[in-house]
Amino acid sequence: MVQKLLFLIFTGIFTALLSQDGYSDFYKMREKYEDFPENDQKAFPFLQPYIDKAKKEKNYEKLVQGYKDGVFFAFLSEDKLKYADSMIWAANQSRSEDLRIISHIDKGVVYYYHYKKYQLALNEYLEAYKYSKNTKNEYLKYQNLYHIGVIKSYLGYYEDASELFMKCLVYYREKARSVTKLHPNEIYNNKKGYLNSLYQTIICYRHLGKYKEADEAIQTGFSEIGNNPEYDLEKGYFLLSRGISEYRHSRFQPALKNLNEALPAIKSSRDFARLSVGYFYIGKSYSGLKKTKESVVYFKKIDSIFRKHQFMLPELRENYEILIDYSRKEKNQAQQLYYTNQLLKADSIMSKDFIYLSPKMHKDYDTNNLMDEKDKLQKINYLGTIIIIVLIVWAIGLVALLTRRHKKAKEIQQKYVLVEEKFTASQNSEKGTAEAVALPMVEEKRFSLNEDKVEELLQKLKAFEDKKEFTQKGLTIGKLAAQLGTNSNYLSQVVNEYKKVNFNKYLSELRINYITNLLFEDKKYLKYNIETLARECGIASRQNFSDLFYEINGIRPTDFVKKRREELENDGNR
Repeated sequence: MVQKLLFLIFTGIFTALLSQDGYSDFYKMREKYEDFPENDQKAFPFLQPYIDKAKKEKNYEKLVQGYKDGVFFAFLSEDKLKYADSMIWAANQSRSEDLRIISHIDKGVVYYYHYKKYQLALNEYLEAYKYSKNTKNEYLKYQNLYHIGVIKSYLGYYEDASELFMKCLVYYREKARSVTKLHPNEIYNNKKGYLNSLYQTIICYRHLGKYKEADEAIQTGFSEIGNNPEYDLEKGYFLLSRGISEYRHSRFQPALKNLNEALPAIKSSRDFARLSVGYFYIGKSYSGLKKTKESVVYFKKIDSIFRKHQFMLPELRENYEILIDYSRKEKNQAQQLYYTNQLLKADSIMSKDFIYLSPKMHKDYDTNNLMDEKDKLQKINYLGTIIIIVLIVWAIGLVALLTRRHKKAKEIQQKYVLVEEKFTASQNSEKGTAEAVALPMVEEKRFSLNEDKVEELLQKLKAFEDKKEFTQKGLTIGKLAAQLGTNSNYLSQVVNEYKKVNFNKYLSELRINYITNLLFEDKKYLKYNIETLARECGIASRQNFSDLFYEINGIRPTDFVKKRREELENDGNR
């Protein structure tokens, strides 16, 4: 699906790029094969003369197109990768940044869609992103943004990924509805981009527990597609999503209906990852209906896909836990050993990409349970000794990982308590502090400042603090001095002398203390993301806000918000 979409999209782009003399000859040559379906080797007798002509003339722009067509029509994944490499070489020879973007995206798609090598795919997308900074082609920028979002989602960064997909949704929706400005093919391609971004957003919502938003997005998808057969694959993905939603609500028969309707389109697209997801929830739905034998058939299908492609999504790890338990109940020790080995292999493969998700993958199936099962199997099969060694190494690594996580969690808790104590102390001493801050005594004149003017300026600073004017965006010492009717040097001296910090530190502390107090006092702020919290206190950069929050409070804002939510939840349960 992704390959076909890219093929359609970039045909229009190449039409604009390849408009030199001789274009019509190449155009006529492409007409002979461009209507062949994806992965159809029959296109190559017509495609090869196109590539040969472009090579002979050293026409690298058209050679990129030829190699791109090779990626599209090649049947074997390894051939697709070879053509993608050749495409990058030709794009580099052309020195066209847009062609470089297209070629690296194409190679990334081959890694992602046909190999599920996400780290390698990400490398290509990031390379494309490097070139996209200077391009005027907005479509290419968002195309690459979408693929980076897919990688982020796969690695478990669902919040970040959903933000990228939302940007894509806004862009594609606007373009798809510009019926008076775009060619019908461009409108079609943008709608494809919109529907795929919407589907990826649903995946993020589901993993974030935002089920209401996911269900609403599913309905939006069906409304956009209607009965248009051009979007059958996208409809398949939305049927898959609705089937999962029905399963989650324990409506197993409707779940099976939707999931089975989704399978034909997904199968024909060769998307074995989503096919595995479909099989998994069909199996789970049969389990919900107490039809164990039917469910096991589908769980075994997932194992067949894993054996062939050596790839598994984290949410499907439970598949092997189910098969292990089933084999144990059937007293089939050989199968139990086989599925346990498969589970260990899946863990090993996933852990290479899923450092972020590794602790979660083991939440429902304890390593100790695996070790106990291995001890029993050792008495039956001589392979038990080797397997136990592997498990021990795995357990040691897991214990080390959990120990580090526990230590970090403990440090975060201690830092949170310190911030909480500081907040409580500031609340208890608020009245006394107000008087002390209002008119600080001038004990000694360390520099030539008029005492009356100092008092006046301190009064203005007090009003500036009380009115929360420090939340202004882009506030500098020059701007504040102008607002207070003084100059920068004078203001800097007063702040240094009476606030005991420089101006930047003074402003940062006001902002961070302000937002910290809001997080304590009003739980609605706990729902805001980091960018919104930063804007709320006048800080433009998310990273700058996070660094200042850590510098002043000793804890990252994400960790602080998490601890505060936990505290409120615990209070509510008492």
